[in-house]
Amino acid sequence: MNKSFSRVRNFLAASAAVLMLAGCGTAAPKAPETPAAQPAKPSNPDVILATTTSTQDSGLLDVLVPDFEKKTGYKIKTIAVGTGQALTMGEKGEADVLLTHAPSSEKKLVDNKDVTNYQLVMHNDFVIVGPSADPAKIKGKKTAAEALKAIADSQSIFVSRGDDSGTHKMEKSLWKQAKIEPKGAWYQESGSGMGQTLNVASEKGGYTLTDRATYLATKKNLKLDILVEGEKSLLNIYHVMQVNPEKFSKVNKDGAKAFVDYLINPDTQKKIGDFGKDKYGQSLFFPDAGKKEEDIGK
Repeated sequence: MNKSFSRVRNFLAASAAVLMLAGCGTAAPKAPETPAAQPAKPSNPDVILATTTSTQDSGLLDVLVPDFEKKTGYKIKTIAVGTGQALTMGEKGEADVLLTHAPSSEKKLVDNKDVTNYQLVMHNDFVIVGPSADPAKIKGKKTAAEALKAIADSQSIFVSRGDDSGTHKMEKSLWKQAKIEPKGAWYQESGSGMGQTLNVASEKGGYTLTDRATYLATKKNLKLDILVEGEKSLLNIYHVMQVNPEKFSKVNKDGAKAFVDYLINPDTQKKIGDFGKDKYGQSLFFPDAGKKEEDIGK
């Protein structure tokens, strides 16, 4: 009896010890989590960004703007218009920072000192898209100018943005190369952004010039194929720049500089290069910060 009682007592003592240890484990207080560091709130947090519609229609700004705001505390108000209108806003001091894609037109603002801190950000390219039936037979043409001439000769529908955007400026340059002044019922202007212009071209079974990013981002809703691509003159180059605070006193100098610094930061450049790979199997934009414009496409 004494030995049995001793075994029982030892068993109960061991069980109690296990229960106490287990109880201590569940009751141990968790170390308080360290809250994530928050950026100091800027004294003037609102930043007006005037930019082309392609950066918005492609979805790129949906990735970059929230990340910028989280990291800096600034709040971006995006005004997506054609590059021509965005540059005009810069000339009038109606925006703080510009992100556009018409280097030859941007140079005027740089030379006039309407903008400062002019930085190369990224590029993609323009392509000519049209119906798969390709009534103008442009597929296989060596240059975009040859393709436009074939469209004009066949009186096939071409939908232009007609809004002085960077894409419209490129289109006018290509018509000039083709030595054609486009006019007539076959040449139609949407007067709207790239996404809407693609929709119109698709509905009408027509051709249009588009940046590759917006086309890929909206492709699933379109009946349009890429028919002409790859020419070096079709490169689509984007720059960011601050509106000059010395000419326009209301410009948010610090907020604009923070956005420029953010876009050319290596981490942001990687985000730009990765954007679109998961959905489209390829990058929609190629990062270029720190490069020379003349070296792009080599």
